[in-house]
Amino acid sequence: MSELIFEKHSRNDASWLPSLEMPEAALLGQIPQTHRRKMAPAIPSLSELDVVRHFTNLSKKNFSVDSHFYPLGSCTMKYNPKSLDAIAGLAGFSQIHPYQDEADAQGALRVLFEMQAFLSEITGMAEFTLQPAAGAHGELCGLLIVGAYHRSKKEKKTKVLIPDSAHGTNPATAALCGYEVVQVRTSAKGHVDVADLKAKLGDDVACFMMTNPNTLGLFEEDILEIARAVHAVDGLVYYDGANMNALLGICRPGDMGFDIVHLNLHKTFAVPHGSGGPGSGPVGVRKELIGFLPSPRILKKDGGFFFEKNAPQSIGKLRSFYGNFGAIIRSYAYIRALGREGLEAVSENAILNANYLKTRLKEIFDVPYDGFCMHEFVLSARRQKMKGVKALDIAKRLLDYGVHAPTVYFPLIVEEAMMIEPTETESKETLDEFVRVLFQIQKEIDEEPQKVLDAPSTTPVSRIDEVRAAREPNLRFRR
Repeated sequence: MSELIFEKHSRNDASWLPSLEMPEAALLGQIPQTHRRKMAPAIPSLSELDVVRHFTNLSKKNFSVDSHFYPLGSCTMKYNPKSLDAIAGLAGFSQIHPYQDEADAQGALRVLFEMQAFLSEITGMAEFTLQPAAGAHGELCGLLIVGAYHRSKKEKKTKVLIPDSAHGTNPATAALCGYEVVQVRTSAKGHVDVADLKAKLGDDVACFMMTNPNTLGLFEEDILEIARAVHAVDGLVYYDGANMNALLGICRPGDMGFDIVHLNLHKTFAVPHGSGGPGSGPVGVRKELIGFLPSPRILKKDGGFFFEKNAPQSIGKLRSFYGNFGAIIRSYAYIRALGREGLEAVSENAILNANYLKTRLKEIFDVPYDGFCMHEFVLSARRQKMKGVKALDIAKRLLDYGVHAPTVYFPLIVEEAMMIEPTETESKETLDEFVRVLFQIQKEIDEEPQKVLDAPSTTPVSRIDEVRAAREPNLRFRR
């Protein structure tokens, strides 16, 4: 069967297209010779049924949260209720113009204002901006605020401290903002090594960036001591909100001593996640930092909502319009639907699912940092590697069983790392099936390892050379 729509049917004469209202000769006279085609375009001609079947069959070749289990650690690839799409698609939201006059957009401004208030209450921050378009964009916003804060105090700060288990965007953002990145070690328990942190603190430290729970899935038990130590040198404590899915309604970054928080609406608050968007990375700050937030801010006065016009300390505008409005609407509806009790249940179920899976899988995998985990955990395939099969091979073999691969080789401090996050939306039956599949793969490793080494064998594209594919992408279809 043909796979490309151009292979199904193509007419070069385009005779099926509507006739031109203007004579062809007159039209060509308006187009310079250098811009004219040398030959007619090969436009495929198919019926609606052919087109629908073609793209439906193509979609079946993909993995998606709607069709497969996604235990993709650190990414929170949970199912997103379709009702949120319907709400975001309401005409009052989808057809409003981003530059519409404030007086005519009071409903939209109210939603944005209330969303800021919701996020402030959830995180314990004083105020939020919804402008950043993704988590990394939120980090950029946060580090710009860090710089503006220290400049306002005539302080010269040159270093940002970051745990060795951190997400890669943390050091990348700090470096982009001109800071020297200093790595802080992880202790034997999987937490920030407080002694190492304190040894690296000084008057030149602008900020300590971290997530809690960390990327090993463990809650940082010493967070209050850490915050006090950083504040003692007038540094700020930055919260990477990638793992906020574990804390909803349970505890708040603001109460732990964090000064700046970014959240990922496209992870924690049920906005469709993947394919590069749509993302949303709101940033919240404590009271003393409100003036540095991006402008314009949405304020309320005399029962109405308006954009703040005068903000002399602001870091400026970060994005056109006011963030990814459609993503914000979805998350707003999600929060309103669940309420405080529902959000708390989200985190409780995410934690329960993760600990259940970790306990089941400890029998066949090593757990290098084996404490009570939060919403995710990290296994090591080092004992499988001793038999010639690596974490990457196991990840590829999972595809043959209809399960998306977990995150592998991250965090970097774990040998043959497999980072697993089941999320709260998966049932026990799904988790049990995932365990069954991994036990089956372990049996293959023991008895028929070549099956795993040759995987995947059932997907449209088999094992590729990842390095070469990244450097020399070839997007042409091959049978």
